[in-house]
Amino acid sequence: MSLLAIRDVTRRFGGLTAVDGVSFDVYEGSIKAVIGPNGAGKSTLFNLITGFDRADEGVVMFDGERLTGKRPDAIVRLGVARTFQNTRLFEEMSALDNVRVGCDLEVPRGFFRSALRLGVRSGEAAMRQRAHHLLRVVGLEERAEVPASDLPHGTRRLLEIARALATRPRLMLLDEPAAGLNGAETRTLIEALYRIRDDGVTLVVVEHDMGLVMEVAEEIVVLDRGAKIAEGPPLLIQKDPVVIEAYLGEECEPGGC
Repeated sequence: MSLLAIRDVTRRFGGLTAVDGVSFDVYEGSIKAVIGPNGAGKSTLFNLITGFDRADEGVVMFDGERLTGKRPDAIVRLGVARTFQNTRLFEEMSALDNVRVGCDLEVPRGFFRSALRLGVRSGEAAMRQRAHHLLRVVGLEERAEVPASDLPHGTRRLLEIARALATRPRLMLLDEPAAGLNGAETRTLIEALYRIRDDGVTLVVVEHDMGLVMEVAEEIVVLDRGAKIAEGPPLLIQKDPVVIEAYLGEECEPGGC
């Protein structure tokens, strides 16, 4: 059984169909990419999976449980995390404290308040230790005390990934994580994605950087004008004439991406 199952999902905005009957599966322990031109419906699809929008038709299932109709916070607590195209960080907080905010989501409400009243600090210590570990996973441990506002663009994206990981997801959706990154930052991101996958987190990545996609993805879904036009392993996708015409163009010809 797939970890994430998307079945005939459709979302309309007035006369525009942003997502048009899309179906695919994501299997546990894999990295799957979703690609397509701007306006293809990729971010809308992520919103439908994570509860930031509701489908007009179809269903999204996570580990056999229906996500459709659930609130975003309930979906996070089931084990689904995401990042956004535009980073959403607490600017005045340090990198470490940004990650600790994510750690707090997995702790029962009121736990730390009660712990502090009793003078018990073990919960906070464990949270701080986990935050350091997650910064290390994405290569940012040396910048733990730096305010988010002082971090460069690429580092901010990695920090958002670390914060999303703090909720202990089984599935993580990354929306254009390589946007605006230089070559060295992209390599750091790729290495982080492999570490995250090897740590047991299944990944779905929306991305325009075809070098990254072709390297890390085991399977690719291609959207165009809201509809799925192809799905398969990278070698087949980059040779698919329909995909080349709709999106890849000469970028993957003749020697591949």
